[in-house]
Amino acid sequence: MIQLTPGKLWGMRRMASADGIFKMTAVDQRPPIKQPIAKYHGTNDAPWEEVAKFKTLLVKTLQSQSTAMLLDPHYAIPHGIDSFAPTRGLIVTLEDSLFQQTEGGRLSSQIDDWSVGKIKRMGADAVKVLAWYRPDADAAICQQQKDYVKRIGDECARYDIPFLFELLVYPLAKDAHQTGDYVEMQGKKSDDVLASVEEFAHPDYGVDVFKLESPVNASQADGSAKVQAVFDEMGRIAGRPWVMLSAGAGKPDFRNILDHAFKAGASGFLAGRAIWLEAFTHYPNWQAITRDLEGGAAQYLSEISALADAKAHNWRTHDCYGKSGAIFAPADASFRHTYDTVG
Repeated sequence: MIQLTPGKLWGMRRMASADGIFKMTAVDQRPPIKQPIAKYHGTNDAPWEEVAKFKTLLVKTLQSQSTAMLLDPHYAIPHGIDSFAPTRGLIVTLEDSLFQQTEGGRLSSQIDDWSVGKIKRMGADAVKVLAWYRPDADAAICQQQKDYVKRIGDECARYDIPFLFELLVYPLAKDAHQTGDYVEMQGKKSDDVLASVEEFAHPDYGVDVFKLESPVNASQADGSAKVQAVFDEMGRIAGRPWVMLSAGAGKPDFRNILDHAFKAGASGFLAGRAIWLEAFTHYPNWQAITRDLEGGAAQYLSEISALADAKAHNWRTHDCYGKSGAIFAPADASFRHTYDTVG
C-alpha cells in the first residue's frame, strides 16, 4: 500500500479536479515546436522568442479548461509564467529534450541549472521526467536509465513533491523506422511497453503518477476486446494512478486510446499535440493559430475532458492507497514535529 506524505498529497490534489480527474495539458514539448519554426526561418535553431510566444499562447488559451499544465524551464516558464493562473496545477519538466543516442540505446539528461529542489522552491506542484526505455537495450544503458529515474524519485521524496514519470519506448539502431524524432515508435511491441512499466512500477523508483503511452500503435486502438486486454494489463502493472499521453496521435485516434485507458482504470490525461498541433500548422500566421486554439483545440479539449469526467477513475480511490483512499495522514512523524515546533 502507498502512503502519501503531506506534500505529495497536496501536489496531487492540485493537479486534479475536485472529483480526482487529471485533465492536464502539456506545453513542454521542444523539438516538435522548434523544428517547424526553425525550418520556416531557414535557421539551425528556432528563434527563442517565436517558440516562447507560441507556448505562452497555449497557456493563455487552454489553461481555463485544464486542471494543470506542464511547462518547461527553457521557454514556457520564463515567457509564460506571468500569464499562468495560480488556480491551476503547475508541473515542471526536468529532462532535457536533447538525449544521447548510442548504438546500445538512448540516455536521458537533465536540464542545466535546474533540479527537483529548484522546481519545489518556485512553487510547482509536481516534477515531470521523461525517460526513454527499451528493456532489450544494452544492459549498461538500461542501468543508467534506471539510476537516473531513481535519483529523481529520491529527490522528489526528499523535497516532498509528486514525481510524475513519463515512459516511452523508442527504436534501437537495429530496428526499422529508426528515428530520433519525438514521434510514436512505428511497430512498437506491447511487450516492450508493459515490461518497461513493470520495471518502473517498483517502489524503489518513487513514481507517484505514470504518464504512459498507448501499448499499441494509435491506429490499432479499435475498441476490440483484444486491445482492451493489453490496456487492462498495463493498468494492473502500473499499480498507482496513471494518465495517458498522446505521443502526437491524431484527435480521433487519441480519443479511442482514452476510451481504452479509462476502461482500464486511468485517471485522466496529460496531452499536448493531439490538442494543439492542428492549430500550430498555421505558423507563422498568429491570427489563424489563435483562432484555431480558441476554436478546434478548445473544443477537442472540452470533448476529452467530458470523456474523462464520465469514464476516468478518481485517482484518490486507487487500490494502491488501501480502503481509505489517498488521505492526509497527520500521524507522519516529521510533519507532526514541524507543525508542533512552528506552531
